[in-house]
Amino acid sequence: MLHDFPGFGHDIEKQSGDGMSRCQKQVWILTFFFFVLQTLHSTPIQANPALPIVKDSGLISIEVYPERHLLLVNLDHKPYKSFPVAVGNPSTPTPVGEYSVTYKGKNWGPSFGSRWIGLDVPWGIYGIHGTNKPFSIGQHASHGCIRMRNRDVEELYEIIPIGTKVTIFGHVLGEATQELKPLSEGDVGAVVQLVQNRLQGAGYYLGPCDGRFRFSTTIALKKFQRQNGLVPSGVVTQAVYEKLGLIE
Repeated sequence: MLHDFPGFGHDIEKQSGDGMSRCQKQVWILTFFFFVLQTLHSTPIQANPALPIVKDSGLISIEVYPERHLLLVNLDHKPYKSFPVAVGNPSTPTPVGEYSVTYKGKNWGPSFGSRWIGLDVPWGIYGIHGTNKPFSIGQHASHGCIRMRNRDVEELYEIIPIGTKVTIFGHVLGEATQELKPLSEGDVGAVVQLVQNRLQGAGYYLGPCDGRFRFSTTIALKKFQRQNGLVPSGVVTQAVYEKLGLIE
């Protein structure tokens, strides 16, 4: 087959005893080219995002749109099926971010309906589950989990594998008109995680950005406050949010 292409086959006979034929040079160049492409493709890109990024490694993924009370299943990056859902209320919002399915179980109890699909939210137990309150679907009514009708969650349960990427859309800090509440040791959530990430990026915090406000976060925050002319209270106030660049 190679004899049909210009530069291949015929030049092999012209090879000298100690040199490299034109064909060999072309093969060597192609081999080197594909090696470089493979290296670039397989080298991970280092980044420090505001929130963890989950690699989309499967054909099936889930998107949740809390404001629309909608759960969308994608098959090979194309919409496959959608379901109405209930999400967290303003005081206990559904955590915005990218997660993955880590557990699937049945019959966790009446409040969780017939199926439980657990997510790897680092600061608490959150999941997609059924409900014994189907009238709540389409509302901001949960404590942060995503509620579905039992028949819907049973269908979803069968089609998604462990490891499925789940993206929950929205702004971590809530609506633009919503005043951010003060945070202190003992608090958990996506806003805590975002504050930890900003403190870590500025060199004050060395611990995990897991959304759990522990003593290590308090120490880092006090150091940040002292060096930025704020009272070192260990409480994330509006002034701290501003200094961290989270609000204007």
